[in-house]
Amino acid sequence: MSDRTSFYNTIHDFWPDLYGQPYALYDVLLISKEKTERLREASTRASHIFFKVASLLRRLDEETLLAMYYPKEALPFLRLTSSLSESIIARLDFVESNEGFKVMELNADTPTFIKELFSVNKQVCAHFRCADVNEGEEYKLQMAVQEAVDISAGRDDAYIVFTAHEDNDEDRLTILYLQQLYGKASRFVPLDKLQIIPHEGLYDEKGKKIDVLYRQTFPIESLLLDYDEAGAPIGQMLLSLVCAGKLKVINPPSAFLLQNKAVQAVIWGLHEERNSFFSDEEHEWIANHFLPTYLEEDTFLMKRLPYVKKPIFGREGDTVELYDGKGSKTLEETQKSYEAYGFVYQQYVDLPALQIDVNGQKQDGHMMYGSFLLNGRASSIGCRVGGKITNNVAYYLPLGIQKDEG
Repeated sequence: MSDRTSFYNTIHDFWPDLYGQPYALYDVLLISKEKTERLREASTRASHIFFKVASLLRRLDEETLLAMYYPKEALPFLRLTSSLSESIIARLDFVESNEGFKVMELNADTPTFIKELFSVNKQVCAHFRCADVNEGEEYKLQMAVQEAVDISAGRDDAYIVFTAHEDNDEDRLTILYLQQLYGKASRFVPLDKLQIIPHEGLYDEKGKKIDVLYRQTFPIESLLLDYDEAGAPIGQMLLSLVCAGKLKVINPPSAFLLQNKAVQAVIWGLHEERNSFFSDEEHEWIANHFLPTYLEEDTFLMKRLPYVKKPIFGREGDTVELYDGKGSKTLEETQKSYEAYGFVYQQYVDLPALQIDVNGQKQDGHMMYGSFLLNGRASSIGCRVGGKITNNVAYYLPLGIQKDEG
């Protein structure tokens, strides 16, 4: 048995391997405290920009929202406000460039990579005798989850259900980790066991009505594609329950509003015209931390700049394509699950190269940083290493603090 296997066998309810190959690396990348501070500063600034623009998006007319490829069935849901933050748990993905950390995208609605950074990372760092880059963040995550559920519930006897696809280890174990952090009365009920009675409520497999549904790993855009055997639109019925006040969901509706990558085109457009919606300081933050993003590729072709074509609701690199300055495709992800959605076009920046050890074999890869937001505040950070397009088979590389930095 390898050292890697022996070590990860000591971490319960984790998935060190995915799709039949290694996922979590038996190693630690040491970074300076100064770099972590710069990354968290970039996260705080980007979060402020995204959360501020949410109020503007809710005021847009139906025609504009549809032009941004929001599903028509979701529009009433998108306009809802709540007493919660715009997103309880969100993750920014950054590329480190010569000009600093640049936002590639925000996963505001259903980010994964949670247990890895908030729990597993500290165990890996302890094993390799280095300081955890995310020390103290798991407690903040617990407080954020407890607060969000309790506010949503509104009363002590509310029925709280955590849900995910039961046959997906990563999804199931992630939601069970969050349920464990919540630590109060609740149940895990697999997605396929939930039952909707139109205009009445959402129920578990025993017929008990659910008050709060925590659906960390199940995207709204996927939900809207679900139909039951009789052809009834399950997703639309569930959103109708939320709109009618018969069910609370976490992350809240505003998280799906911000999940759309066209939001980055809105932000960049407002910045390019120096719109007064953003202050001078906020414009500076956008210039420093956001990449030019548009709904068409014309600007990049005119300037002969390489760019990335991304599906508006895509994840894990799925359906992403890279183009050179002449508009010729240079690379594409083989998975094409999001071709039905619209696209955004974003300036391409090389992901930094890095050599990693995978079961004793040296491999060349490209790294990106994931940076979590808890109620909009910068939190745990982590590293994924994969190809030029970071997809669902990219490796998780734990992060530690360099010794001379404490």
